[in-house]
Amino acid sequence: MIDDGIAADIFFEPADGVEKSDCLEISRAIKEIALSIAQGGYGRDLALDVIVQPAATREKKLLIADMDSTMITVECIDELADYAGIKPQIAEITERAMRGELDFEGALHGRVALLKGLPDSAIDQCREERVVIMGGARELVRTMKARGARTLLVSGGFTRFTGPVAAEIGFDVHVANVLEIADGALLGTVTVPIVDAARKRTELEAAIDGGIDRALTLAVGDGANDIPMIEGAGLGVAYHAKPKTRAAAAAEIVHGDLSVLLYAQGIASADWVRD
Repeated sequence: MIDDGIAADIFFEPADGVEKSDCLEISRAIKEIALSIAQGGYGRDLALDVIVQPAATREKKLLIADMDSTMITVECIDELADYAGIKPQIAEITERAMRGELDFEGALHGRVALLKGLPDSAIDQCREERVVIMGGARELVRTMKARGARTLLVSGGFTRFTGPVAAEIGFDVHVANVLEIADGALLGTVTVPIVDAARKRTELEAAIDGGIDRALTLAVGDGANDIPMIEGAGLGVAYHAKPKTRAAAAAEIVHGDLSVLLYAQGIASADWVRD
């Protein structure tokens, strides 16, 4: 038991030939068994997240995370569009891009172009009024850092959001796109090359090349542009994610918040860093 009534470990010897790609299916099978037991014995549903992984490498030394709808509760470009009066139009494109139905780079340039002329001051106003840190984010990042891990926020969003968010949560580094601004207004463009799925994977590989064992890396995100880094990490987690992302990940969080990733590392709540 990690935390009584909240989180527990179940250790087992895997069958020969089990690969990382099998872990998600094993976790879903365990959830189905647990759900059947709960319904049969108590007549109620069971909200349960299960992560299957090797015990020897469960505590990670690198966290690489998406921001929008992962470390924060909103999609920043959608909220920024609300200040321009075009949120529904942009949110539809965002949803399709995150589901992998649109080319990410083209969708980003198209959405940013629609924001041309929006006052620069709207960015800070949007951040202050709309951005909410995801449950468990501070505890996850600060606890991992306190235990010697490196933490990296990599977003297909914008530095004007990732900078303050990274500082508030406690990330070591943030990487994101730069909105181009002149005369106090958005130009409707971003600097290139953009931070896309390939760049996210590149940041992961650079950390590994810097001496971090791949097995000791943790990547978490929700959208299709997170898939390459999720696939490349020792533990890749789909967080309340789109279908394609869930299908590509070795683990998923469907019910809980980001503190699930501390339990997955065997860290009880009494040992979390909260400040």
